[in-house]
Amino acid sequence: MLRIAVQSKGRLFDDTMNLLSESDIKVGASKRTLLVSAQNFPLEVLYLRDDDIPQSVATGVADIGIVGENEFVERGAEAEIIRRLGFSKCRLSLAIPKAENYTGLSWFNGKKIATSYPVILKKFLADNNLNAEIHVITGSVEISPGIGLADAIFDIVSSGSTLVSNNLSEVEVVMKSEALLIGYPGMSEEKRQILDEMLFRFEAVRQAEDKKYVRMNAPKDRLEEIIDVLPGLKSPTVIPLADNNWCSVHTVLDEKRFWEIIGKLKELGAQGILVTPIEKMIL
Repeated sequence: MLRIAVQSKGRLFDDTMNLLSESDIKVGASKRTLLVSAQNFPLEVLYLRDDDIPQSVATGVADIGIVGENEFVERGAEAEIIRRLGFSKCRLSLAIPKAENYTGLSWFNGKKIATSYPVILKKFLADNNLNAEIHVITGSVEISPGIGLADAIFDIVSSGSTLVSNNLSEVEVVMKSEALLIGYPGMSEEKRQILDEMLFRFEAVRQAEDKKYVRMNAPKDRLEEIIDVLPGLKSPTVIPLADNNWCSVHTVLDEKRFWEIIGKLKELGAQGILVTPIEKMIL
């Protein structure tokens, strides 16, 4: 049985549970139970505070964990980074009151900065030869300048709406963060085999992101031109139709270029274009 530490609430919890669900790992989310077993996979989920996850994995209380890179770096726990997961993206930034005239990093000299990430901030200040006072605070860091507790803040920024509502301006991005899958270095071979199966499922879900399965009827006299337009994984599937002048073409398209390519296909005479989402894709 593999044990994974997961944040007990918040955006990272939602994204993690979605990933497990899309990987067909069924876990009941209970607010009152700290340890829950999956129904169809040798996995048990340990719900923890985000700042407890790195140490829990580093000490072997959990075999693996999903945690924000910001918390992993801040805690400095000796766990293995297994994979970057690409979701729950945010950044750690310095922000100051909008009314201030920001002149560059030197502005922070002699200032008081409120943060929940003193380790990362201390290193940034040292690397840039800045002399500022760090005021450690948990919870609503963004209100600190407004109540006179600090001159600036160093905190997580996602959409930036919280800064705007507190009359703050983001002036320096110190680090970017995303969800990490971390692991206990001393994990047994048996547990690593379970982990490999989970990673295989995660990769199948990731490969399907922003991909569409496209089927169309294509005139045979334009088939080569149509195939040249399609950026398929290898080569599109071509199937004969009852009408010898036509064939059916199946392929996978990236959503980013979807409408551009569909427009070209229509110009080349493709008809009956059918588009369906892809849940999983195994390469």
